[in-house]
Amino acid sequence: MMTRNDQDNDKTVDGRSSLDINVPSGQEALGKSIDRTITPNHEPRVFFFDIDNCLYPKDSGIPGLMRASIEQYFRDVGIESSQVVMLAQRYYVDYGLAIRGLRIHHPHDKVDGALDLEHILEPNPALREIIRTMKIEKKWLFTNAGKNHALRVIKVLGLEGLFDGLTYCDYLEPNFPCKPEPESFRRAMRDAGVVHPSNCYFVDDSAANVDKAMDIGWTAVHVADDPVVSNFGHFQIDNVIDLPKVLPEFWDERSYSPLASNEVLTNGNKTIEVKSPKPAPAALP
Repeated sequence: MMTRNDQDNDKTVDGRSSLDINVPSGQEALGKSIDRTITPNHEPRVFFFDIDNCLYPKDSGIPGLMRASIEQYFRDVGIESSQVVMLAQRYYVDYGLAIRGLRIHHPHDKVDGALDLEHILEPNPALREIIRTMKIEKKWLFTNAGKNHALRVIKVLGLEGLFDGLTYCDYLEPNFPCKPEPESFRRAMRDAGVVHPSNCYFVDDSAANVDKAMDIGWTAVHVADDPVVSNFGHFQIDNVIDLPKVLPEFWDERSYSPLASNEVLTNGNKTIEVKSPKPAPAALP
């Protein structure tokens, strides 16, 4: 039987809010500390979850399919096939996302599509339980993908109803911001209704995104190919299901220890080295 607490944790995905943000002087430096003994202004803490290659394994094949789909868009707008790969890479370097460059230089063309996610991904009950039992005021999705793709992934993974909202890239918005640009992080904070970086937590597979989150004062976890080698973020794991191992304060130990045991059995007696938090970087000018 679902308890009242379970119902409180099962929330629908909302659209973005229009809450304003005005970070007080000095809060960026404060945010670089991961000591959460005091919550500034008693505002909610927010955990931001990346989606692609973070909530599902990188070997899913989805990144390659996305790349092929974007390259097809380039061909559809009349770019010669011999130039597609080079131009896509240039747009990725210049604009953070190849599709963002496509939107800037071809503003009237369709830039969104759909992948056959239902035949690539499958529900992940263990991950659902980890997120459901997380004890934090808000759980928020923060992705460089479009809204439709993001919601489809969440549905296929069986994670619907667990998040308070979604910050995504609107590909029809001229020069839309995307991670790791600071404005993208500020937008996510506005959407989630949080002012103080010290109340923001983040998990992502991108080293650049994790580094930027640390720069602005969030507590960041890197989902790395090899967490022992990674030097990005405050913490490093190789699967998002291991979040309770590095941030145990957000879980009742009884709520996730059985899942951890099952996960070890399923994945070949794997162990994760939990590193000590890195020293906070110098405050931004």
